Amino acid sequence: MAEITAKMVADLRAATGLGMMECKKALVETEGDVKAAEELLRIKSGAKASKLAGRTAAEGVVAQFISADGKVGALVEVNCETDFVGKDEGFVAFAKAVAQAVVTGNPADVEALAAVATAEGPTVEEARKALIAKLGENMSVRRFVRYETAGKVAAYLHGAKIGVLVDLAGGEEQVGKDVAMHIAASKPICVSKEQVPAENLETERRIYTEQAAQSGKPADIVAKMVEGRINKYLAEVTLLGQQFVKNPDITVEKLLKDNQAAVNAFTMFVVGEGIEKKVEDYAAEVAAAAAAIKG
Repeated sequence: MAEITAKMVADLRAATGLGMMECKKALVETEGDVKAAEELLRIKSGAKASKLAGRTAAEGVVAQFISADGKVGALVEVNCETDFVGKDEGFVAFAKAVAQAVVTGNPADVEALAAVATAEGPTVEEARKALIAKLGENMSVRRFVRYETAGKVAAYLHGAKIGVLVDLAGGEEQVGKDVAMHIAASKPICVSKEQVPAENLETERRIYTEQAAQSGKPADIVAKMVEGRINKYLAEVTLLGQQFVKNPDITVEKLLKDNQAAVNAFTMFVVGEGIEKKVEDYAAEVAAAAAAIKG
């Protein structure tokens, strides 16, 4: 059997990014054949990724990438299992690479994105599996949005947990950044009141009507009260109706008008939003274990 030297292990680790023990085991298994060991590790990395696929990945980061001319931009959410891995430099770099791949590859969906090549060469899926093998956690590209516009694309990241992408027509670059930051802070559900879902309005109107009716006021007064509440609701949930966070004396609509700009669309991602996280009840587990022992 060929001698497995420290240099062979170190070289294999550098080539694969995997742990020293995993590399040594692969070299022993392949009797010192470095190329065969690397191939074996790649095979095992794929297997490791599939074994981890069932774990809940609700942590992670939001990343963005905008083309040099500002015409194309992407926002992605990439998830992992723990906040510790979410802060890993390699994981963060992977998320940024995925955002760039969305811009350059223009995939139809997350499934198609997996086959898009990153700027470094490997496909998104190959890079994902390699990172899983290195860090030992399940990871997934959950979602992305891509804007291609005649105007400019602006983005804002609040740390790595909240990200906003804006399709802006007209205005200076700073206006786009300010609007994106405002969206992250105020969380509107759409651009204008015309875009508010009808079912949302129906629900709010029903609630306000029932509340106003309990006041005992005449029907015409009740109707005015309801309309007043609806208008307030629309101002609170629409981008144009909200007070601008950097200057509450004006609305975002006025900010855009004063700067001869308009927002065509926006998207906001919040890491883990809508993912049901498993809640560990350790007290219940201990009680169950104790009961089993007694039984």
